[in-house]
Amino acid sequence: MLWARGKVGERTVFGTVSEDIFHVHDGDMFQGATATGEAVPTAALTWLTPCQPSKMLALWNNFHQAAEKNSWAVPVEPLYFAKSPSSFSAHLAPILAPKAYDGRVVYEGELGIVIGRAISNASAAEAEAAIFGYTCVNDVTAVELIGRDASFAQWTRAKSFDTFGVFGPTIATDVDPLALHLRTLVNGRERQNYALADMIFKPADLVHLISRDTTLFPGDVIACGTSLGVLPMKPGTVVEVEIDGVGRLRNTYR
Repeated sequence: MLWARGKVGERTVFGTVSEDIFHVHDGDMFQGATATGEAVPTAALTWLTPCQPSKMLALWNNFHQAAEKNSWAVPVEPLYFAKSPSSFSAHLAPILAPKAYDGRVVYEGELGIVIGRAISNASAAEAEAAIFGYTCVNDVTAVELIGRDASFAQWTRAKSFDTFGVFGPTIATDVDPLALHLRTLVNGRERQNYALADMIFKPADLVHLISRDTTLFPGDVIACGTSLGVLPMKPGTVVEVEIDGVGRLRNTYR
């Protein structure tokens, strides 16, 4: 099942997507929802982020192939940073070039884990049960900021400019992400194609280990990190992050 949020006119609605039709629901996406019978063509929908996270936590160095290629040591625990909620942006919304930065901005196609229930210090089984579904993420990064000051790595700033936390358009439930591949297309040309099974820390492991550090709430997103093929964007670049069975996230860098 594919869950989404959007606007129909001035109304904000949520529901499921099937065959280019958005089926409006009442209730709560995570606690129980019922179809209202209203159906809207997705072409008439203004897409919103499919959930409203209190936070997005994103992994660095979580794929074996990228670690090997870049001579990075395999981490013994998840290495992650936070993206500001003000950075969150939706399918088809523009990615905006920061006014306070004129260096390279890169795309990073990633799998996102969506949490479905509040958990803290979860066991492995509790972590698995807390995963509501999966979404596509473009973890946009002002890459030159990270190491610009030798005394302080600026991960939060580099990752948290407005519109840099793009995810959606849908949340897929009942899928096995480790059986899937992620593709990133840049102006229609494939730039990333990697197996999600290459993750160092698998989704349930990430939820389990991160929940020992911080409480995870319904709607929170964990971006699982990216692999090879990350490149800078120029104004006008169209980036599509696609995971079969999960969705296809499309945005233009301006």
